[in-house]
Amino acid sequence: MEFWTILLILAVIAGFLVMLYNRLVALRQSRNNAFSDIDVQLKQRFNLVPQLVESVKGYAAHEKQVFENVTQARAQVGAAKGATGERVAAENVLGGALMGLLAVAENYPDLKADQNFQTLMRELSDIENKIAAARRFFNNATAEYNTAIEQFPAVLIANSFGFGKEVYFELDEVETEAVKKAPEVKF
Repeated sequence: MEFWTILLILAVIAGFLVMLYNRLVALRQSRNNAFSDIDVQLKQRFNLVPQLVESVKGYAAHEKQVFENVTQARAQVGAAKGATGERVAAENVLGGALMGLLAVAENYPDLKADQNFQTLMRELSDIENKIAAARRFFNNATAEYNTAIEQFPAVLIANSFGFGKEVYFELDEVETEAVKKAPEVKF
């Protein structure tokens, strides 16, 4: 009788550990899936950048540094892979470089009136809105995952099987300041 009781207790404990492990795996997969949603939007933005640069270049050829910044930022994004801190940082640099490009465009009324430029700006605005929504979902999945691996008793399994804390996809200081700054309205 005692043997069967011990065996039953061990089976319940093993089942509980398997359940915890599977939950952590599911949360990690949910986070990876959420990043894939962001990645689709980031690739669309990545592909839109050269068209946007060429549109502005025709009007503001003397703004060489701005174009170089955007090109270098785009290259950094191309080199960074996955949902890593390096990728997040590279995407933030590209976002800041795009803001610099758009600031240059503000100085050229003919450019702002150009139909191609307006179309590209609408596309960029749409992509940025989708990135923001996907980033919220990703950060929620990351928070749920990070919380799960830190809770007891899951922390024992997480540490044993290499589940580590993951980074959020956050705005960097350049973008944060731009978001905080109220837009200037001119009539």
